[in-house]
Amino acid sequence: MLRTNKHKLRTSKTCGGRQNRKLHFDCAYQCCLEHVQPVTAPLVLISEIQRSGGSMLSQLFDGHHQVHAHPHELKIGYPKKYIWPAIDLSDSPQRWFEILFEDIVVRHFRHGYKKMEKYKDTFLFVFLSSLQKEIFLKHLQAVSTKTLRSVFDAYMTSYFGAWINNQNVGGAKKFITAFTPRLSTMPENMKAFFDIYPEGLLISVVRDPKNWFPSASRHHADKYGDIHKALAQWNESAQGMLRNKEKYGDRVCILRFEDLVQRTKVVMRHLAGFMDIQFDDILLTPTFNKIPIKPNTSFKLENPGIISSVLDRYKTLGPEQLQVIDEMTGEIYKKVLSIATSIS
Repeated sequence: MLRTNKHKLRTSKTCGGRQNRKLHFDCAYQCCLEHVQPVTAPLVLISEIQRSGGSMLSQLFDGHHQVHAHPHELKIGYPKKYIWPAIDLSDSPQRWFEILFEDIVVRHFRHGYKKMEKYKDTFLFVFLSSLQKEIFLKHLQAVSTKTLRSVFDAYMTSYFGAWINNQNVGGAKKFITAFTPRLSTMPENMKAFFDIYPEGLLISVVRDPKNWFPSASRHHADKYGDIHKALAQWNESAQGMLRNKEKYGDRVCILRFEDLVQRTKVVMRHLAGFMDIQFDDILLTPTFNKIPIKPNTSFKLENPGIISSVLDRYKTLGPEQLQVIDEMTGEIYKKVLSIATSIS
């Protein structure tokens, strides 16, 4: 009898504890839904071919008090991440959310965020997808006239509203910053982006192809293992930079990867002016939710921060490979450098 009573008591306490935890969760969930901060700032898109420094630049913005920094790649593209999503305003809000939803948040919530699989460091990412959808729908319900911009504002509001452990929610924000590789290469993507965000900005980083190819081929052998095919894609990205700068002028900033690595402070001061935000030393260290993070490198690395050895990757190439790179990219690389921001 005594054992039975003790078992009942333990069961009662366990059930009561579960009920209390659920009650606390429901209260917190409702509080988040009722007190969400609208995110209607324009987007600063960081985009160029992979392995060019866009991810690092994105994480330099992380934590700045005037910026909502998307914490990893922005994957609202549909049907591929590098295709700007076409939203049909005659569709339902539920359909808009399905198109824009970044399902990678589910994995990062369950397993934590990692910059690369080989790293041991895992970062807590508390994100409630069900809350995001409710915030998205609620935001749109309050909008009298639905426009493409209001749909994207609803999405950004829902994303940052559902990111529970975001350490940078307070303060007046001037921009959202986010990185998506290759999105800037296609002219139709850029037209759609600037139509929705006429006050938006584009930042593209150009990396010397002699240093880019060793990194790209090592990281994505299936995509960039063939030097001729890889350099054709690098050229496509470079052509996109030339086209975007010519068409959108002062709304586009082209940076040299080498400047970003060697003259980080000068580059970030320039970008602070470009975006009309205050310069802060937090712009000098790549972070995830304000925690220092290691770079996304294909080569061996142990410590967080920016590494200068990325400028010497060409030393891993043979003379024939270097000649192919010169022949395929030399002319267009010079053209891109001629329109890139001069950092002294």
